[in-house]
Amino acid sequence: MSREAPTLETERLTLRAAQRDDFAPIFEMGKDPDRTQHKGGPVTPRPVAWEKFLRGPAMWQLLGYGMWIVERRSDHAVLGQVGYADFMRDIDPPLADMPEMAWVLGRIANGPDGRGMGYGSEALAAALDWGDIHIDAAGYQCIISPDNEPSLRLARRYGFKEKGRAIYKDELTIVLERSKPEL
Repeated sequence: MSREAPTLETERLTLRAAQRDDFAPIFEMGKDPDRTQHKGGPVTPRPVAWEKFLRGPAMWQLLGYGMWIVERRSDHAVLGQVGYADFMRDIDPPLADMPEMAWVLGRIANGPDGRGMGYGSEALAAALDWGDIHIDAAGYQCIISPDNEPSLRLARRYGFKEKGRAIYKDELTIVLERSKPEL
């Protein structure tokens, strides 16, 4: 497995390794109330957000997979993040022993809203195509708030099926899994 994030390109997006300058737009997206309502709490304080941001590159080094920055090719606007992780979540019941997928796309800091334009679908498809080839696992899992219908629709579109329900940060969450296709 690679020890750094490979660059993936789609028709409209570049999925690439995080750079220090990406923290500001990612942090600003984290302040969006439409986003915070689905992540289980208030806006993450800046120092904690920085630590979370640093986990992305570290996972590539330690696990051979991690999170990509999603950038729009036409203007290089940072739209969010997508990728694979092992967040070692304190969740009951515990998640299966397989990589967790995550995607966060939101309002572009100081720019137009990029939601509802298919960027999430395009980014998730590219990440899954890469993972199906490069990650040695039977499949992937994700957790999604029951009221985050856009993310649930996206997960189901790409083959994630509800595996069960769990408690995370004192809130009910849906656990979904996707088996890797036979290549």
